[in-house]
Parts: sequence; structure tokens; C-alpha cells
Amino acid sequence: MAKELAKCQTGLKKYSHVNKKALDQYVQFTEQCETLNERRAELDSGNTAIETLITTLDHKKNEAILRTFKGVSKHFSNVFAELVPAGKAALVMKRRKDQDADADGAKKDGAKNSVDGFGGVSIKVSFNGIGEQQLMKQLSGGQKSIVALALVFAIQRCDPAPFYLFDEIDAALDPVARSAVAAMIQRQSDQSRESPTQFITTTFRNELVQTASKHYMVVFQNKVSKVKVATKAQALQCVNAS
Repeated sequence: MAKELAKCQTGLKKYSHVNKKALDQYVQFTEQCETLNERRAELDSGNTAIETLITTLDHKKNEAILRTFKGVSKHFSNVFAELVPAGKAALVMKRRKDQDADADGAKKDGAKNSVDGFGGVSIKVSFNGIGEQQLMKQLSGGQKSIVALALVFAIQRCDPAPFYLFDEIDAALDPVARSAVAAMIQRQSDQSRESPTQFITTTFRNELVQTASKHYMVVFQNKVSKVKVATKAQALQCVNAS
């Protein structure tokens, strides 16, 4: 027995360097690993939810942009036709210059509601209704004013504001265009409309004065500017004298 005991003790010396806390550490590390795995699962789930939300918001954003563009584009063409009966105009979405044409064509069917491929908006107009439509840079000052006003009125019809303040918008227009703009403002501010809008304009021309419902004059007396209520006749006399 003594020999066997000595033999066993000698054999046990081989395991003198074994970590006696290994079992406790294994249990501890296993619990930590399970906790970390649960945390990773929560983060993965949260990441998936965030990516889904981003995709949904991008889709809604694209739909809103396209819906707004279509609405403004439709109103723009209609308003321009009212201002220039013989003309026609359109808003055009421009694609990014660096986008490959072939790749773009392949994506059309699957990305109809995506605006990532668009790089801006251009305007094409024709004032006589015949011939090629012109870009903004090809127009005269008065023509650019008409186009700008048509866009403002189009946006107003799409998303009306309570009032607009115009400062000599008719300065570069000819009499026919001034009359058309004045008539447009009068229609847009008609109280019988569903959403009438107030327009405050400054002018030195007769056309806007003729259609306005209220008239005011700015006079300079004793080195002080004063605003005075005026009749239509007084307002016409003032602009004709200036």
C-alpha cells in the first residue's frame, strides 16, 4: 500500500501546475459569452430595424419629391399657358452627368420612384408655340421674368402661402405681359376661390394699379417717408407722373 501511495503521489506531481480555478473561470466566461451574444442579437435586431426605417423614409422622400415635382410641373405648364396663350413650357428633371447611360436604363424599371439619379431641374419654354423650346439662358430679361413668375404661381397653386410680397415684378415686362400678370394676380387673390391669397406689390406701371383692390402711396415729406391710403385715380396719377 505504501508503494502504491508513493506511486500515486509521484504521479500527482505531474499535475502540480494545473489551474484549479479553471472550472469557476469556465462558468464565469460562459455566462459572459452568453450575455455578449444576447447583446449582439439585440444590436443586430436594432440595426435591422434602423435600416428598414431608413429604407421606408427614403421611399417616402422619393415619393414626396416626385409627387411635388409632378404637381408643380403640371401647374407650371398651365400657368405659363395662361400668361402666354401662344406659348408652352415644361419642367424637366435632369439626370446626373456622371451616371452611366446603360446602367441607368437597366435601373429604370426597378427604380421608378428613386430620385438618386436626378441632378436638378431645368426649364424649357417656347413663347410662340412653334419651334424648339428654349432654355432659360437663351431668354431675354422680360421672358425670364415671365418664366420666374409662372414658377412662383405654380408653386403657389401647389402649396399656397398666406400672402406674397412682389417688388416691381413688372419692371422688365411689356404691356401685354404686364396685363397678363395683373390678371393672374387678380384671379389668384379672388375671395371666391377656395384658398385666396393676398398679394402686396410695388409698381410704377398702370396694369397692376388697375386691378388692385387697395392702393397706397409712399410719399417723402420733411425728410420722412410716409405711407398714405390712395384712390385708384390718385395711384394712377402717381405712377404716370413718375
